[in-house]
Amino acid sequence: MTKPVQPIIIKKVKKAGHAHHGGAWKIAYADFVTAMMAFFLLMWLISMTTQEQKIGLAEYFAPAALSLSTSGAGGILGGTAIDSSGAKSSAPRDPATSTTGPEGGERRTTQGRASDQEASRPSAGAQSHHSAIASLRQALQEKPELADLSRNIVFEPTKDGLNVSLVDEDGRSMFAEGSVQPRERTRLVLETIAPTLRRLPNRLSITGHTAATRPGSARTVDSWSLTAGRSLAVREILSGAGVPNDRFASVVGRADTEPVFPDNPYTAPNRRVTITLLNEAPPLPPNVLR
Repeated sequence: MTKPVQPIIIKKVKKAGHAHHGGAWKIAYADFVTAMMAFFLLMWLISMTTQEQKIGLAEYFAPAALSLSTSGAGGILGGTAIDSSGAKSSAPRDPATSTTGPEGGERRTTQGRASDQEASRPSAGAQSHHSAIASLRQALQEKPELADLSRNIVFEPTKDGLNVSLVDEDGRSMFAEGSVQPRERTRLVLETIAPTLRRLPNRLSITGHTAATRPGSARTVDSWSLTAGRSLAVREILSGAGVPNDRFASVVGRADTEPVFPDNPYTAPNRRVTITLLNEAPPLPPNVLR
């Protein structure tokens, strides 16, 4: 008896291709590399810039419209709170600045309003100082040939106004020794900032200073004449660059009577000429009492 013939079964396995994984990882990796490159670039910039340049960059990108005070001052109540009566500020008042109306509520006089304006001036002055510094620094940064003078130009807000000082340092002076004539780089600095000074509303005061003479050494030039002559030279350059003559409030020389470093009056930074953008009260209407 013959065996039945078994059918031959052939299995063919078809291999399917791998599914597409997508390119999301590539985008994430590119973002990571970009972030690392930006981080190292930032570290390099921080290490290469001076403190003066860092301050200038911070002030350049600071919004000028924001209040510079950290309190709530600047509004209608000047940062004070309203008490339970709802008609008065919780801050103490000077009796001379208010009167009582028929209904018993307080009524501020024009003298009180003038006092409020006086109180608001410091914050407004600080904001104008920051704006002026940013404008002056931007003008100087547009002159690449003045980049190495960043340590010789010092900005300092004071109670009288904004000081812009041209300061000597060891190995680099803004005026020739014993001369009232500025060096060429000093003249270029003054001609660069003159258009900005002309646009600003402040009057200008120019003051010359010099270092004290070391004991045992003879001074060849009178320090009073030297500092006054340097102040006059600065005024002439600014005037020639377009600053009107009526914008100058004073031009004086202080000799060596006001050193920056009283403990070392002989050091180079005591030799300087300071241009002060004076703080001046804005004019009030004729019907407002001071």
